[in-house]
Amino acid sequence: MKYAILIHEPKSVPTPEVQAEMLKEYGAYFADMKAAGAHIGGQRLQTENTAARVTLRGGKRSVVDGPFAETKEVLGGFFLIEAKTREEAIEWGAKCPGAKTGTIEVRPIHEM
Repeated sequence: MKYAILIHEPKSVPTPEVQAEMLKEYGAYFADMKAAGAHIGGQRLQTENTAARVTLRGGKRSVVDGPFAETKEVLGGFFLIEAKTREEAIEWGAKCPGAKTGTIEVRPIHEM
């Protein structure tokens, strides 16, 4: 089954040293997922200031530029993985470096 690992990060910008360490940790995490055959895809997202929310009501399009709410965390990126069980997917979520400073949401993909 496919799962999304959604990485909710603190809004605060880490120091360059912390960023460099996190990049190393994410590199190792990515390599482990690839080696296990779990990795399908994923990307880091740009800041919430670059996002837009689009709605269509009564045929009228509305676009609202981000940021959208005062929160302590923002969606910073995601991985798409293949896991045999929910517990396996949660284990990958727990191994994500972002779990140390933010919150990892593990959610099954609804196959269309």
